[in-house]
Formats: sequence, structure tokens, C-alpha cells
Amino acid sequence: MNKIIRNLIIALSLMSLLSGCESDKNKTAKIKSSKQLKGTLITKEPLDLTIHMHFRNKYVYDPNGPVGKKAFDLTNIRLTETASKIETDSNEMFNLMMASGKLPDIVGGNERKNDFIKYGMEGKLVPLDDLIVQHAPHIKKFFDDHPNVKESIKAPDGHIYYIPYIVDGTASRGYWIRQDWLDKLGLKQPQTVDEFYKTLIAFRDKDPNGNGLKDEVPLFFRQWEEIMRLTTMWGARTSGTDTYLSFYEEDGKIISGVVQPEFKEGMRHVIKWYEEKLIDPEVFTRGSKSREILFGKNIGGATRDWFASTGGFNKTLSEAIPGFNLQPIAPPMGTNGKRVEESMRAAVKPDGWAITYENNHQIETIKYFDFYFTPEGRRLANFGLEGLHYTMKNGKPVFKENILNADKAVNQILWEDGAQIPIGFQMDYEYEKQWTNADALKGVKIYTENNYILEEFVEPILTPEDRKIYDLYWSTITPYMTESIQNWVLKGADIDKEWPEYIENLNRMGLSEVLEVMQEAYERREKQQVKTK
Repeated sequence: MNKIIRNLIIALSLMSLLSGCESDKNKTAKIKSSKQLKGTLITKEPLDLTIHMHFRNKYVYDPNGPVGKKAFDLTNIRLTETASKIETDSNEMFNLMMASGKLPDIVGGNERKNDFIKYGMEGKLVPLDDLIVQHAPHIKKFFDDHPNVKESIKAPDGHIYYIPYIVDGTASRGYWIRQDWLDKLGLKQPQTVDEFYKTLIAFRDKDPNGNGLKDEVPLFFRQWEEIMRLTTMWGARTSGTDTYLSFYEEDGKIISGVVQPEFKEGMRHVIKWYEEKLIDPEVFTRGSKSREILFGKNIGGATRDWFASTGGFNKTLSEAIPGFNLQPIAPPMGTNGKRVEESMRAAVKPDGWAITYENNHQIETIKYFDFYFTPEGRRLANFGLEGLHYTMKNGKPVFKENILNADKAVNQILWEDGAQIPIGFQMDYEYEKQWTNADALKGVKIYTENNYILEEFVEPILTPEDRKIYDLYWSTITPYMTESIQNWVLKGADIDKEWPEYIENLNRMGLSEVLEVMQEAYERREKQQVKTK
């Protein structure tokens, strides 16, 4: 179907679904209050609200799913989804809906933070500050106890326009190595970058898989960008968050790590390791199945990856590869004497939900949002339904064996039933811990208890004017950065020779302008925080 026609059909469908809403976007919606009822009930009579929440390009909010039904039973508020289930582009759906002029009561989804800020400042979403103070005691308490979260979601005008998905836990990725290969070669777990280098050479040359072939791949990654993080062993920083190439702050200055001298030094060694076949020669093309392929063929030696998912390979491959033993190790100590892990869980994901100005039940809606910060609501959002997904043991929800041992991942089961979806709530790490095996939990413990994980830099929110500058330049800068890094590695570049041109091109492409607006936004946020203290 012609894309223009398809988009028109979607827009018309949305308008039809929402035809009962007021059309004047600039008019402040009337607010109807309700008396506080017993338990978690919000209204005496059932109240229907509309929501647009198409997320992860294939899911929509399901009021008839187990969690949706239970939320209605507990609150007496039922959400009706207006997004089309058949669509596969969440961003397209959201933008068409917002442009239609006919808004639902609630909008939500993943990666919506910038949209919430943009449309909030344009007047299409309700500022939640007063509503939270007056009608959402659990959200208010959470923000009072976690002021960093509150500050991180404020728009440049100082208002809060959405309630976010808040992450629990800090460790995300780390180093993993074949302990059975180390044992066979009589090696100890590497503790320094030099020891790590020598271990990879031994994996390459000493036939640890015992098949008589020189087919071992000493070090590999599912996401090729992880090779950039190797440079931290030479004192570099590549990002301030789990997002590759993101900025970080040092002594009040916003910095892009991949233009610093330490990164150049680190890349010199990464290029050398690749030339020496210590890094997967197909690192840029092998893709997301690298672990299954290389561990499954018994030729993969070490990697950097998520703790929860990587730890499962011992169980998966124990029968196919006798003695297979993959273990987490601490980040090798760098040349500066430090062990560093810059990949961390974001404290606040760019997910959540907001209230539109078409909503005539703003108080009831913020109370509904607040429900998910109560013990009952948080448990529902994290674990699903008691009896279906979990049972209570010693006052805590414990997933049932059929959920833990299902063919599907636990989080996928929950997504499909309406839990762990990108609404505004606080994650409970115990939900993930229960389906994370002992080896992965050991890795989490190593990285958290020894404080290897660097503190996340929460990037400041840009004004619409700053955002235009940022989007104009950054959209072309990042591809150039990644292409340059790939080219250096693949062709064994003389990094010292090519570095000046790399820096010159980035400055010409607008990196200085991007850093300038980021710096201004950071300083503006710092001033706001001082005023509110």
C-alpha cells in the first residue's frame, strides 16, 4: 500500500477512535475529582480512559490481558488502547497521532522522553508538578527520596511532563572468559591488560578446544561497538552512559570521549589486537548471534556482554560441549592502574507515560499513575499476577516454575501479559534476579561490590532550539565516528597519522556546536538544581 495512503488511513482511524475528545488543544481540560476510596480504588464508578501506547514496534497496551484486567479490578479505571495492533512502527504511529489534533487521555511508550518534553512545552501535555504534590503521594515520596530522578526528567521550562520507567540495579555488562580453556592451558584469570593480551594469544595459538585446528576466536562481541570500550584499559572514556558515543562530564565540562588523546592511544592497541587475530575477524558483520555461533562451535574464548543472558550458556551448552565453563571476570586493570566498567544500567529509561490536555479526568489519571508506585501496583507492574506468574513466599513474590522454565524468556512472557511494559513505574531488580543464574549473579557481585562501574552521566534536557542544533549536526557526526573507527580497525590504520584529519572533520561537521549546546544545557540544569535546594 502506498505509504501516504496508509498514513492517511491510520490518521483517520485515530481521529475516529478519539472523536469523543475535545478538539481545542489550547484549552485547559476540566478536572473532575473523586473522593479517596478504600484500598487502591480510585473511583466509585468504573472510569474509562483512552491511551495510545504502541511500543517496541509490535506491542500495544492490552486492557483485556491479565495485568490490564487486574489493574482495572484494583483501581476501577480501565484503559482503552487507541493504537493499531497491526502497525510495526511505533514512532510513526505516535507522530501521526500527535499531529492528528485528536489526542487520547494518556500517551506512553518506550523512547518517548524527548517527545514528552517537546509536546509538553508545546502545550499538548499537562505539567504534572502540582498534580503530583496534591494527588500522588507515592510518586511525590519517590521523587523526594530520589531527587536525581526528578531533576533528570524536568523539561527546560522546569516542569515535569511524564512519569518515567525507573531502573533498579547498576550492573549491565562485563567481561566473560572460558574458564575451561584457562584450566586446560594452566592459566589463571587475567588481572591486567598485559595478562589479558597474553591470555588471548594463548587462546589463539595453543589449541584450547583440542580439535587440532587453529580455529579459536579469542575475543568477540555481539555488538561491534564493544571494541571501543576496550580502550578504557588505556585510560580512555567512550561514553557516559550505556549508549555508545554518549557524552560525559568531567570537572563541570561536557566531553566527547572519542576525540580525546587517551582514546587514540587505546585504539592503537585495538587495531594491533585485530591485526593479530585476537579479535573476531568478523566482529563488524557477525551480529547478534555471535555468542550462539562461537560458543556453540566451541571456538569462542572471551567476550563482553550482558550478565543475565550470557550466564545462561553454561546450562545451554553443558551437554553439547562437556566441561564448557564460562565465567565472569573483573575488568582487567588498565595501564593507569584502574579497573573500569563504563557500561551501566541507566537510572531512568526514556520510557513512561503522560497526560494530555484532552484529558477531563486529570486527577483520577495521576492517581492511576500513582497506583503503580504503591506496593500493590509496583508488584503488579514487575511480577504480573499472583497465582498466574508468581506465588508469595515469606512476603515476597516468587515466579512459578512453569514461568522460569518456559521456552520463552521470562521478560517476554511478562511483556505479552502486560507487565514490565514501558509505563511509569519503578523496576524491582528481584524480578530479574530470579531468572538470572548463579554465574551471572557472581558477575554482578564482582562489578558492584568492587565499584568498577562508573557513575552514569544523566544528559541534560535540551530546549527546542538546542535540539534543532543537536539533531542537525549529531545525526551526521555519529555515523562518521563509527565509520572512522571501523575503517581504522579493518585496514590497520596508522592512527597517529589519521587522527588530525579525523578531528578536523568532526569540527567542520559541527561537533563544537553540539558540545556548546550540551554545555549550556548542563549549566542551566545545575543552576536549576541550586535554586531548588
